[in-house]
Amino acid sequence: MGQSEMNSTVRIRHLHDDLEQRCRSLADNHDGVNQSRTVVEAALERDEALYGINTGFGVLANKRIGPDQLGQLQRNLLLSHACGTGEPVPVEISRLMLKLKIHALGLGQSGISLPVFDQLLAFVEHDIVPYIPSRGSVGASGDLAPLAHMSLPLIGQGQCWKADLSGPEPAAATLQRHGLEPVEPAAKDGLALINGTQLMLAYGAFVLHRSLHLLDAADILGAMSLEALQGSARPFDARVHAVRPHPGQIQVAKHVRRLLEDSEILESHRDCGKVQDPYCLRCIPQVHGASRDALAHCCEVIERELNSVTDNPLVFDDGDIISGGNFHGQPLALALDYAAIALAEIASISERRTYLLLEGHDGLPKLLMKDTGINSGFMIPQYTAAALVSENKVLCHPASVDSIPTSLGQEDHVSMGSISALKLLSVLHNVERVLAVEMLTAAQALDFRAPLKPGIGVRQAHEKVREHVAHAREDYEVGADIDACTRLLRSGEWVLSIGRDGIPFIDLSGLD
Repeated sequence: MGQSEMNSTVRIRHLHDDLEQRCRSLADNHDGVNQSRTVVEAALERDEALYGINTGFGVLANKRIGPDQLGQLQRNLLLSHACGTGEPVPVEISRLMLKLKIHALGLGQSGISLPVFDQLLAFVEHDIVPYIPSRGSVGASGDLAPLAHMSLPLIGQGQCWKADLSGPEPAAATLQRHGLEPVEPAAKDGLALINGTQLMLAYGAFVLHRSLHLLDAADILGAMSLEALQGSARPFDARVHAVRPHPGQIQVAKHVRRLLEDSEILESHRDCGKVQDPYCLRCIPQVHGASRDALAHCCEVIERELNSVTDNPLVFDDGDIISGGNFHGQPLALALDYAAIALAEIASISERRTYLLLEGHDGLPKLLMKDTGINSGFMIPQYTAAALVSENKVLCHPASVDSIPTSLGQEDHVSMGSISALKLLSVLHNVERVLAVEMLTAAQALDFRAPLKPGIGVRQAHEKVREHVAHAREDYEVGADIDACTRLLRSGEWVLSIGRDGIPFIDLSGLD
């Protein structure tokens, strides 16, 4: 890989920094964009039929368009394809879509014109965020409708988020506020903008980036629950996992062993005679590890896509313009469905640990409160976790097994990867809240083990939770604490705060 290619690489772990750096680099160096544009203009001089450049689109590919109508063709493409519906794409994911489109176009095989490319860069510079309806893509020929909505503001049409992000406003007003003029698309521009997988990719990259800390947090929560329930550390023995050497399983067992070091709780019941713990404790490495390995595969797929060109036709340095199918979302669709299943299982086993914490095992009060009857204790947070886990079972039905022909049969197999993407974000949010419930209940249960101290890692995790939520002695509005724990999980701060002598107990290599 050459130096210029290395500088353009975008990775999951450094997603936002890499994209910021890439946009800054492209603002200073347009060589790839200019070179591919020169190829397009030279091809137009030869007056040959070029799909989507001087022909119609989809089933209309056989209709030639005159030279004086090529700009209008691209403008009409954006207008006609902006027919998305539903709630808007979240702002942070819309920003990602915009930057991912810039990165892909900047790889120099799309033939975008410089004025339109510079307008995209100006949007990032001014933090102009297009308002994009989330529904309407079938995940082949690219994410056409969402990307059309993303692109319309470049020409002064469509909508953008208001400056305070309170809702949409006409894009013309947004441009005026920032002193920008609409641009006119030239040949190939509209097609380069809306052909591509940037909606699916932005959702997938966003979720997997958030999952880096979430999986580490799940290991910490499993160790907290294990200590609170006076479970056994023997199933985490390195020898057990060496004879079934799945990488994720080995990593999770190692995390738990580190977190349990110097545990007074474990020492106090070493000879209690208990033979085996329930699976939700004993099989933490196997279940968490399987999800780690699955998500590691999904990260590989997403990273390849992050550094790919997915529009059509593609422009090559030798002058060839080739119509292909890189816009097809099947690689993403399968990976995003797989990621949803892997994340959902983390919540599923977490809810089982929460349930176990409430049962009153080994000296813990039932429902984790001493004065029950008048108090319901932590009964209902488990209901919340159960509801979210059950919802995830519905959301994890794979979208990628479906296909409906479009464009009068010309586009006869589509990926439905956009649906995989939207469902994946919902699964992530549910998993975060299920883990927040375990965080709340495991911390409450550990309080009842005092004065015995848990392992040093679990102790640090417990203390950090107590900086945000207090021990509960009577019923209160629990939802606020679930929200506080969710915020703590999302920040990544909790995982990073746990270690010894400056060395984290968790391997922060993540999934990549």
